[in-house]
Amino acid sequence: MYKKIWLFLCLLSLAQISFSQKADVTGIIKDTTSNINLKNAVVSLLTTKDTILVRFARAKEDGSYVLKNITPGKYILMVTHPLFADFVDDIEVKNTEQKIPAIAVTPKSKLLEAVILKTGSPIRIKGDTTVYTADSFKVSANANVEELLKKLPGIQVDKNGQIKAMGETVEKVLVDGEEFFGDDPGMAIKNLRADAVKEVQVFDKKSDQAEFTGIDDGKTQKTINLKLKEDKKTGYFGKIDLAGGLQKSLDDRYNNNILFSTFKGKRKLSGFFLNGNTGQDGLNWQDNEKYGGQDDNFSMSMDDDGGFMFYSRGGSTDDEPYVNTENGFIKNINAGLQYNNKWNDKQTLNLSPKYNSQDYNNTSKTYIQQFLGGDSTLNTNANKNTHVNRNNFKLSGSYDIKIDSANTLKLTLKANFYNTQSEEFQNAETKRETGIPVNTSTSLVKTNSDKQVLYGSLLYKHKFKKARRTLSVNADWNLLSTSGNNYITSHNESFDVTNPFVIDKNQLIDNEKSTQKVSAKIIYTEPLSKKYSLELAHEISYNSGKNNQATFTYSPATNKYDAQVDSLTNNFDQKIIINKPSVKINYSDKKIKYNFGSGFGLTHFDLLDKTFNKNYTRNYINFFPSAGFKYSYKSNHNFSFNYNGSTQQPTINQLQPLRNSTDEFNQYIGNPDLKPSFSNSFQLSNNGYDFIKDRWTYQSLRLNLTSNSITNNVVINPNSGKTTTQPINTDGNVSANFYSGIGFKIKKIDTRLQIGPGFNYARFAQVTNNVLNYSKTFTPSLGVYASKSKEKKYDFSINNNFSYNYNKNSQTTTNNNYFTNQVGIDATVYIHKVWSIGSDYQFLSRQKTALATGNLNNALWNAKLQRTFKSNEFTAYFKVRDILNQNIGIDRSYYGNTFTEVSNDRLKRYFLLGFAWDFKNKAAKPK
Repeated sequence: MYKKIWLFLCLLSLAQISFSQKADVTGIIKDTTSNINLKNAVVSLLTTKDTILVRFARAKEDGSYVLKNITPGKYILMVTHPLFADFVDDIEVKNTEQKIPAIAVTPKSKLLEAVILKTGSPIRIKGDTTVYTADSFKVSANANVEELLKKLPGIQVDKNGQIKAMGETVEKVLVDGEEFFGDDPGMAIKNLRADAVKEVQVFDKKSDQAEFTGIDDGKTQKTINLKLKEDKKTGYFGKIDLAGGLQKSLDDRYNNNILFSTFKGKRKLSGFFLNGNTGQDGLNWQDNEKYGGQDDNFSMSMDDDGGFMFYSRGGSTDDEPYVNTENGFIKNINAGLQYNNKWNDKQTLNLSPKYNSQDYNNTSKTYIQQFLGGDSTLNTNANKNTHVNRNNFKLSGSYDIKIDSANTLKLTLKANFYNTQSEEFQNAETKRETGIPVNTSTSLVKTNSDKQVLYGSLLYKHKFKKARRTLSVNADWNLLSTSGNNYITSHNESFDVTNPFVIDKNQLIDNEKSTQKVSAKIIYTEPLSKKYSLELAHEISYNSGKNNQATFTYSPATNKYDAQVDSLTNNFDQKIIINKPSVKINYSDKKIKYNFGSGFGLTHFDLLDKTFNKNYTRNYINFFPSAGFKYSYKSNHNFSFNYNGSTQQPTINQLQPLRNSTDEFNQYIGNPDLKPSFSNSFQLSNNGYDFIKDRWTYQSLRLNLTSNSITNNVVINPNSGKTTTQPINTDGNVSANFYSGIGFKIKKIDTRLQIGPGFNYARFAQVTNNVLNYSKTFTPSLGVYASKSKEKKYDFSINNNFSYNYNKNSQTTTNNNYFTNQVGIDATVYIHKVWSIGSDYQFLSRQKTALATGNLNNALWNAKLQRTFKSNEFTAYFKVRDILNQNIGIDRSYYGNTFTEVSNDRLKRYFLLGFAWDFKNKAAKPK
């Protein structure tokens, strides 16, 4: 009996204690304009950790509210009403009855009347798109979009103008959904004013066919769309910026830019004219990759997915000098127009002609250390002088017509025309690790080449009456043709004790090369149910390539290049036909979407060596499995998985058995026995945004496994130092990378903070002197960024990027491990609203290694003083670049058994005095 009474009393006490730990939260809601109590407002209490709703109540007639039985702790209090702006605040519940001070809310009509710039929350996620409200991020007067992008969480713009969003490189920048100056990302961010942009939208743009069918084909491009404000779509704006140096010398620095844009409804017309020799302002050599044309040093190959791939030259029979756009000195002229218009929402025309010319000079020094096994090495020192003069005209256009409600047609045309004239002089010496000479060489290569790149595409789309039943047909044509002459004069001497030799060359290489592809693809989609659909497709492509190279030796008797060198002359044809049927199942729901399927390619190779009358015929069956999954597990949070299998065909340069004789001691020869490589690619991604906490996160992991990878067999003669490289197939190549980021705002100090850990890993196979070896690289990294600003007072940001590089090769016992760290500070202070002092500082440190003794550190410090006049319309400025005169162009790299260090010329300290006029029409005041 006593035990039962005791148990009852204990339970009663626990209930009393539990009850005493609950609290009631009370308060009142007021209207700020009329100063009366507000009824029917919804008061919600959410957890701070997961923003989970704990309790809510509706305000009574007198504006009062009660939230009962609340456990003590920290919460988020939110007040919402259809006619009033939302109110959000952090509170802490401590006692049994807690009274919140009266909450004053503002009518939305009052906000719209008083604050025009506030157009929405700073960030929101709408489906697959991250949307930034531009006016929520303050920029300086007359700022362009590039400055705006640097302020946006999750977006980075490096010193070369390359844009990354959520860790991925941005490939397209659109304006109101349309291309701006073709597909050059730099044009929009350099030319458009930040105050003309309403929203910055970031998403993975799908192919035209995937957007039409709704079935993902795995082909995406990281894209930024700049949505303009309505009042900025009518009128004009532009900029004239003239700047010159203060040194009275032949290399005095100058930079002149003229930019103009006019908008009228659906019509957009923009133009630019830029010229200078600073290499860093306006159109610099790096920007040329966006403004002009980066295609001067590339080859073109075809993959089984029906597309051409362009890549930089590296070990091929192309003899144009390789240009690293960060180094050297350049004078450039660049001009272009962009016209875009839409009529009756049925016809859209986009046209963009561009012209650029560059005069480039560079002097470089190269140190190469090759490991031959054990402690044996070959050390090469080379000096090179390069001069390149090139002209480029580009034209791109598209015409999209909506025939009727069921049929559309899109025509896309692109053309690039290049002329390149260059001279490259080099002297090199190779020694053993003991210092004993192995060989020496001097060479002069003069090039005159013409190159044309043509592209045409026609896409027809038809929608049947039944929803999601579609038919689309896509036809493509690509052509790359090159013709030119290379004049080579060289002296080569080998100190091989068994077979010393001296070779003098005076040769002409005459080459004509073309690669083209014609393809057609038909896709039919059929709804299987409300959520399932079926895709059937068939693609056929024909790829042909021709490479006719003839080498002639100079004959003193005739004073002509008329003695043909048979071993360096070859005429080679390539034909590849692919038939690729495929099938895919797609599922689409509100929260879950996935697709899976596969295609297989019937590939026929027909290679003909006309010079030696040899024919290489092969047939392959390649499979192309794919799968995708996306789960929107809660609002503004997405998780996705993608898998693709793809085949890469070898290029004509890799197949043609022709030696490159430009460098006697470093030669490249093709391999007609190459097989296609196959890659399995996996990607896991997650991103989310918490609008209440103003916190965003993203994570992405990629893994690529390649079989029959096309790598190189490098044969090094230890006596003469002669290296012969030939592409071969190897297995075991693996690459993985992880990038992530988290950003949030520290409200107490009004500062934004971003943290981004990541890593890269690669394992690749290479054969050196017929011995298979594997090289591994692992690079973990951590980036931290913080920014704080106050309008018309100051802007301040600091970033730090740290990475550790681990390199190991199975052929050597030396591990080359080192760290790099880069600290950047960017600050601007405004004085009396019209004066400003801006400065940016970067310090880069590279740790010494076993092969590169001594730390390699340098600092880049720039500053700018400016004053604006007449409501920021005019600006006078003085700037200094590289104040410490430490801009150095040293690059270190490891590849397989080779360590390379290259030192290049770079533009150092200079001064500019400039004047800019930012003009625009005065838009009507918004109502």
